[in-house]
Amino acid sequence: MREIGHWIDGKEVSGTSGRFADVYNPATGEVQARVALATPAELDAAVASAARAQIGWAATNPQRRARVMMKFGQLINENMDMLAELVSVEHGKTLPDARGDVQRGLEVIEVCMGAPSLLKGEYTGDAGPGIDLYAMRQPLGVVSGIAPFNFPAMIPLWKMGPALAAGNAMILKPSERVPSVSITLAKLAQEAGLPDGVLQVVNGDKEIVDGILDNPTIQAVGFVGSTPIAQYIYGRAANNGKRAQCFGGAKNHMIIMPDADLDKAADALIGAGYGAAGERCMAISVAVPVGEKTADALIERLVPRIEKLKVGPYTAGDDVDYGPVITKAAQDRINRLIASGVDQGADLVVDGRDLKIQGYEDGFFCGPSLFDRVTPEMEIYREEIFGPVLSTVRTETYEDALQLIIDNDYGNGTSIFTADGDTARDFAARVNVGMVGINFPIPVPLSYYSFGGWKKSAFGDLNQYGPDAFRFYTKTKTVTARWFSGIKDGAALNFKALD
Repeated sequence: MREIGHWIDGKEVSGTSGRFADVYNPATGEVQARVALATPAELDAAVASAARAQIGWAATNPQRRARVMMKFGQLINENMDMLAELVSVEHGKTLPDARGDVQRGLEVIEVCMGAPSLLKGEYTGDAGPGIDLYAMRQPLGVVSGIAPFNFPAMIPLWKMGPALAAGNAMILKPSERVPSVSITLAKLAQEAGLPDGVLQVVNGDKEIVDGILDNPTIQAVGFVGSTPIAQYIYGRAANNGKRAQCFGGAKNHMIIMPDADLDKAADALIGAGYGAAGERCMAISVAVPVGEKTADALIERLVPRIEKLKVGPYTAGDDVDYGPVITKAAQDRINRLIASGVDQGADLVVDGRDLKIQGYEDGFFCGPSLFDRVTPEMEIYREEIFGPVLSTVRTETYEDALQLIIDNDYGNGTSIFTADGDTARDFAARVNVGMVGINFPIPVPLSYYSFGGWKKSAFGDLNQYGPDAFRFYTKTKTVTARWFSGIKDGAALNFKALD
């Protein structure tokens, strides 16, 4: 059976612990590979090596680092199909969705090609008599990224791109469920000109996460995952004096106003609720129609669309709408939560629990489910299901719908579908959620803005990618200078390009 190791000092190496995690094919339920779990000693050695490599990388001027990002982006583009298939093989996404996973990560690398402009400092001449004052951004040193399973390419690229472009070295710990993409990206980064040791990929479990949090050389931790783990990592990192940006769970609502185009709203809910089998932190899992008439008309439109969804392995073609969930445990949890919704009185309009696909009976597939008349005290409302389940919570007024979102513990993303500009502006201004869509179901900002939620969806005061990422991965040094005399050199008449 194929064994996956770590990426250390520019080469793939085997683990020495003798401990492995199984990597499943979610479509078949079969173990397709084993990934080595690192020892604390292996992590410490990787960090020490990264610290040595970072010195030279930080001394490389930002323009040359940007050229590495340019080449890296080119190689990702050239290997798009290969990377997408790796995502599909280990995660189970359809190939079009897997390409989107890679593409959204690539877009962050494209912003990193312009990193020199984002790393500029500030300067004030003659701040006092003969005094100049300036501030410069410098890399932190060695930083780390801890990525989840649901975006095997995108989130590692979100972490590594800004960190490396800013002059840091990175220890990347991908999810042990989807390890191959991160190793492959590290190989492409090396081919693009990234010096060996600047990017290390270390696979592991909680022992390695704790090692990252406790290692004194690592200066910052970026994490995406569940809220309990995000809160744990944030607290332990802060206690150890590290910077941390930790992004957790979500319960994203979409309000549907009576004046909305209900066909467009229904189409949006299908894509946002069931795409990637609901395994997205920006999935819309709660539809909030305003008024009984709106709710009835929405359900009437959703049911036939749901019944047409094609679920299957990525190998079944590009017309497959979504694939399996990541593990048997995830499948069982989704089915248990659906059962709890029924037990607690919600109307299960479409039941996806009995889906069986010929030839893939042992795969981790969940058919699409739709609940109506869900109430906030129900478990299916309170929990992030992370599966292809859409809950409908009916409200009488816009204010009731808005308050439902305001009162929710999570604040990752939300949206409203309406034809009324006043309502849309009011919603955007008042809702306490980090990312807002107006007639747009999954409001993930483009890569030159920043991604981040509020409330229990995020811990830390800086967001992912965009300008915030460069603030997170650098520290500011301010210099006050006064010169009493100057030194004059002879004139240089030739134009010399920067190295």
